[in-house]
Amino acid sequence: MLKIATWNVNSVRARLPRVLAWLESERPDLLCMQEIKVRDEDFPREAFAEAGYEIECFGQPLSHGVALASRVKLTGVIRGLADDPPAAERRLIGALIDGVRVVNVYVPNGTEVGSERFRGKLAWFRRLRATLAALQQPADPVLVCGDFNVAPEERDVHDPEAWRGQILFHPDERAALQELLSWGLVDGFRQLVPEEGGHYTWWDYRAGAFHRGWGLRIDLMLMTPPLARRCRAVRIDRAARKGPRPSDHAPVIAEFAPAGGPA
Repeated sequence: MLKIATWNVNSVRARLPRVLAWLESERPDLLCMQEIKVRDEDFPREAFAEAGYEIECFGQPLSHGVALASRVKLTGVIRGLADDPPAAERRLIGALIDGVRVVNVYVPNGTEVGSERFRGKLAWFRRLRATLAALQQPADPVLVCGDFNVAPEERDVHDPEAWRGQILFHPDERAALQELLSWGLVDGFRQLVPEEGGHYTWWDYRAGAFHRGWGLRIDLMLMTPPLARRCRAVRIDRAARKGPRPSDHAPVIAEFAPAGGPA
């Protein structure tokens, strides 16, 4: 069984003890991290190596940044969107693991509906689709995971009416996500958990949102049909959001049967 997790850790150095404890408990084959907020040369590789994980990262100081922590050797590492300029924000890293192309993304927040950053977010989705199309085919086993900064459906938001038209749940963002899905991706969580809401991955730090259940499901496991057929579980580790100094996101874990195994 191949076990892959995604987690916006909101600063890998600030959250290092929590991340290492979680790795020891869950032992995923691959952890895709977003918002690592550290330069590549300052990433705490030694601590991960002691835990049995090698690191591939694409970071920058203070904000953004993505990384892969793997128990096995990764190949075919890619960094950035295909058309990123040299000074682009570092928001994508990918690699091959056990024949599966994993693409780890931290989609821009967009800041404010109608702003230049918002338009850039919509364009980023289009550029991500173009990068995928140049890299792989929907007939290949591909996983696109990470913090997408948009809730796909009303059941993924604790109060759709309050969030309607707001950043993270604007119709234009949801349409951009659907356009990405139309390349040939399935929402792995909803494939296995089709019932209505209550399943969230992000809660604002403010106003006691976590304890009140005011969440959104914005951290996603999107997979091509061949990989979706192998998917046996997708779960949200809500417990990892508890305790002192947590990230505002919870990890999402997916498990896949081996290629060629029973359908």
